[in-house]
Amino acid sequence: MAQKTLDTTRAADSLEHSAGVRVGRDLLNATQPFAQEIPGKSWRAVVIVFTLLVATLTAAGAAPWPWLQLTFSLLGAMLMVRTFITYHDYMHGAILAHARMAKWLFWIYGLLLLVPPRAWKKSHNYHHGHVGKIDAFGVGTFPVMTTEMWHTTPTLLRAYYRLQRHPLIILFGYITVFALGLCLIPFCKQPRKHIDSLISLLIHSALIVALWQMAGPDVAFFAVLLPMTIACAFGSYLFFAQHSFKRMTILTPQAWNYYRASLESSSYMPLNKFLQWMTGNIGYHHIHHLNVRIPFYRLPEAMQAIPELQTPITTSLELREMRNCFRCNLWDEERQRMVSYREANAS
Repeated sequence: MAQKTLDTTRAADSLEHSAGVRVGRDLLNATQPFAQEIPGKSWRAVVIVFTLLVATLTAAGAAPWPWLQLTFSLLGAMLMVRTFITYHDYMHGAILAHARMAKWLFWIYGLLLLVPPRAWKKSHNYHHGHVGKIDAFGVGTFPVMTTEMWHTTPTLLRAYYRLQRHPLIILFGYITVFALGLCLIPFCKQPRKHIDSLISLLIHSALIVALWQMAGPDVAFFAVLLPMTIACAFGSYLFFAQHSFKRMTILTPQAWNYYRASLESSSYMPLNKFLQWMTGNIGYHHIHHLNVRIPFYRLPEAMQAIPELQTPITTSLELREMRNCFRCNLWDEERQRMVSYREANAS
């Protein structure tokens, strides 16, 4: 089965090359002009979104009416997603890589919002190097098993797998993905290497306690707890959906390469202009995985200029697509597609 898949892959690659379609390193090289940062644009994007975030969360805590606090809190949650994308790009070296002020800004940001630099960078870099591979434990990402593995896996490991991919893990991403996954667990496993994870937990908790004691529980709720809960849930779902969707491909070890995995195991998520801005173009995820050095504001430009990037596998925020993302949990090697637990158990 693996050899048949590999032969098919080689034949397809040969056909693409003969048709003049760039693949592999040739396609990566075509994206290099867009990996050139525009420093002034990067700084404007960072200053604007951080200013808006601080102003909005301050208003969420200080507004005189609960409905207005809720409005600012929801807006603050979306701005948290946008600021995270700037942090994400900085950590990839796509923006402001040599700016000392940016280093301090994002270091403080990471500690305040439960994305300690060391743990996040380690897990996220691993994710980029292993996307599209089978991983029963989900290091730096959500786990993926084959149906064959599922049939031979012990009950407890099955339960762990189902739990890791359960919608409640996404919904409570504030605790599960960020507080536990990026802070507490890395620190408990390697305390010396991940002291910043402990510091992040302590600083974030101290901020909530201080606001609660000095300004009241409503301020702590609307300025921190609610926007963090929404932002973490939305961000966790975006990450989950763009690597666990109905039409994705899991490659065999023989067929896997970084370039194919970027385009076949990462999705494009078209969004309206508002969500596109708030999510920092993260919907162009296939391009980001192909070249992590492209700044978020140049991803649409790259897609528009390079024909080979214009027919990606897509997913969306439609309810049907979201349902499919949560239903497709196992890779069926025979059918070459993601299937549900029910389909796997019936086979």
